[in-house]
Amino acid sequence: MTHIAFIGLGAMGQRMAQALQRAGHSLSVHNRHPEAQALLVAQGTAAASTPRAAAEGAEVVFTMLRDDSASEEVWTHPVRGILAQARPGQLLVECSTLSPGWVARLATLAERCEAAFLEAPVVGSRPQAERGALTFLVGGPVEAATRATPWLQAMGPAVHWVGPVGSAARLKLAVNALLAIQAAALGESLGWLRRAGLEEAAWNALMELPVMSPAAKAQLRLIKEGMHAPLFPVDLAAKDLGYARAAAREQGAEAPLTEAAAGALARAQEAGLGDQNLSAVASLFT
Repeated sequence: MTHIAFIGLGAMGQRMAQALQRAGHSLSVHNRHPEAQALLVAQGTAAASTPRAAAEGAEVVFTMLRDDSASEEVWTHPVRGILAQARPGQLLVECSTLSPGWVARLATLAERCEAAFLEAPVVGSRPQAERGALTFLVGGPVEAATRATPWLQAMGPAVHWVGPVGSAARLKLAVNALLAIQAAALGESLGWLRRAGLEEAAWNALMELPVMSPAAKAQLRLIKEGMHAPLFPVDLAAKDLGYARAAAREQGAEAPLTEAAAGALARAQEAGLGDQNLSAVASLFT
């Protein structure tokens, strides 16, 4: 049994922390909104008043946060932040989807504390987190990645080391860009097929055609059923595409399809769909 700190108990973080708890580890948790801690506390987890308090005494610290700003606050606040207590040998793992630039800066700050730092953004949504079936993309020293693997596998069996810090952030942003591009393209195609009176034929045919990826088929099912409860909200997808566009520019790369998908997400936000699932983008084209 390991003592683990987990900071950030949103839709994903809460389920990830529960998976670690089911694996027999003791947890200290913190969330900006204390009510999110209630279920874990009822199951025997200790709640802390600050990220620093949660991390004190933990062998490994996981965070699952919304964006760069939230991550910076949780890690670097001079009084409440995790790094204010970081010690040599402590393993610090950032699981959020963040910009490569911030992740690299965070790794440098952790190194100054002689702590081991990894980025480990996740691929998967709430159902995968619920089942302990997430996929982790890991960036950082191989030794630290090897050390972290048993804990990561408690939350998801697939753990892929992809390179130094920043590598996993870039790959995760590309994954989310691919998902958003597919969602926007699917919504666009369904829109004009509906106007042509081919909506029913499209539902039936597209599910059977190899042109549809598993992710696109999942989006199609949600669109057909009108179910847009937030598995991957438009607001978060838009944030990720903003980071992806910036990362592409930093590499001197073109990203016209990512730009187009980002435009569709911006329209969805303007239409009041920001808190709905990515599949809700299809409603722009009805």
